[in-house]
Amino acid sequence: MNRSALFAAATAVATTTALGLTSAGTATGAPAAAPVPSPAAAVAQAKAAVSDNLAALKATTADAFAVRDVIVDKDGGTHVRMDRTIGGLKVLGGDVVVHQDGAGAFEGASVTLTKSANVDRTPKVSIANATAKALTKGQKAEGKPALVIEARKGAPRLAYLVTSTGTQADGTPSHITTTVDALTGAKLVSEQHIETATGDGQSLYSGTVPIDSTPSGSGFTLTDPARGNGATGDANNKTESILCQLFGLGCIVPTKFNDADNHWGNGLNTDRASAAVDAHYGAAKTFDYYKFNHGRNGIFNDGKGVPSRVHYGSNYVNAFWDGKQMTYGDGDGVVAGPLVSIDVAGHEMSHGVTSATSNLTYSGESGGLNEATSDIFGTLVEFYANNTNDPGDYYIGEEIMKDRPALRYMDKPSKDGKSVDCWSSGVGNLDVHYSSGVANHFAYLLAEGTGAKTFGGLAHNSTTCNNTTLQGIGRDKVGKIWYRALTVYMTTSTNYAQARTATLNAASDIYGASSPERAAVAAAWSGVSVN
Repeated sequence: MNRSALFAAATAVATTTALGLTSAGTATGAPAAAPVPSPAAAVAQAKAAVSDNLAALKATTADAFAVRDVIVDKDGGTHVRMDRTIGGLKVLGGDVVVHQDGAGAFEGASVTLTKSANVDRTPKVSIANATAKALTKGQKAEGKPALVIEARKGAPRLAYLVTSTGTQADGTPSHITTTVDALTGAKLVSEQHIETATGDGQSLYSGTVPIDSTPSGSGFTLTDPARGNGATGDANNKTESILCQLFGLGCIVPTKFNDADNHWGNGLNTDRASAAVDAHYGAAKTFDYYKFNHGRNGIFNDGKGVPSRVHYGSNYVNAFWDGKQMTYGDGDGVVAGPLVSIDVAGHEMSHGVTSATSNLTYSGESGGLNEATSDIFGTLVEFYANNTNDPGDYYIGEEIMKDRPALRYMDKPSKDGKSVDCWSSGVGNLDVHYSSGVANHFAYLLAEGTGAKTFGGLAHNSTTCNNTTLQGIGRDKVGKIWYRALTVYMTTSTNYAQARTATLNAASDIYGASSPERAAVAAAWSGVSVN
């Protein structure tokens, strides 16, 4: 269960031929357009391409590939995402995306492996010792550790994958996977899977907003039939127990919100439905943003909505996505109020989109890209919502924070005192919420350029790390480029240099290899020292 938290070239030569017209007015001599392949045909082509291009995939005949996702472009180009195993062992960081043109010709692959992962598969460390090495204070092992091949950091090596659960210091559930070298016992990669942010209804932050609900008896429930029946419930200030995390026992069963007249909340914390209005509205706007801007039908692209829970814990200053649902705390009234603003909803639900596509590992540079993806799309959802009470801006969490203007700033990430504006070799050692600053800064520069500007009544002012002056290409184009890069080119271990390549490829696909948009992508990455 994936979980995450808010806080913490060749030149083409064209030839021209004369075309004749028949009496019916149709062209003769024009080649028929190649049919767009079905997903099944795309998979078959990709599997054949794998066998013919092992070297490009850093693979041997021992490698096996299982299809996870298929994207077929309008021009017939295909992009097939695959997970890799060797000798039955999953290769973490071995995932690939195979790219083929409309004729089925292999065009290359997105792959982060730099060498074969076909390593010796005989462990020398016991399961007990690997488990002890992996566990941190307050964590309990979940299930039996599995042998894997760890290839997300450094040279591929045999490892144990240990899963543990517990509770973080602030009350957030914890779900950690850790790899331990099966030959030396060294701890390798540890990943926290709790990804956080931190009729009509009167919301806390967005004013009176439209709400889609479902008739129930003589009243209504906060279930959205227009968006896959995503429902919002009351966690009644409870927290998940260890038994829930380990065995799925004793988990919170949220209380349904019911209303007699389909007018929800009073805009204040005195009515528990007010926070639910914000969460329900944010979920709807996020669903709509992805559907109408990217053709994605729900977080998992299956047409289904996801549940939201409000009023989690006591004075809980966070929000999180746990792989299947959204959960929001009420805040403590000092650091933050209820964490149910539009950009937080967009942020957390975008973690779900990431886990369903590239599944960027939540540590190192890929973890920073994971967090930045949620900040970028959370911000784009806020602009998409176009709410007069909470207008679009590039501040993250500006509505919920009480002890500072915002949680993070995309125009100048270092304004929060911890995030970084520019890439350096040590960025991957930072907390993912702070290493995300590099990509957040890139996205802002690409959308808006440099110089002083105002969005949502808030001052923004961005400069580059190489002292260049940039012009932005607009938010819509940034969203399209980042979404295609995320879903077509990025893989679990993508780092900042590879993200540059992924977004350049995406810009070329959408706007052309010689387009101003592609040139702007290159300039914006150079502007944050990713060259």
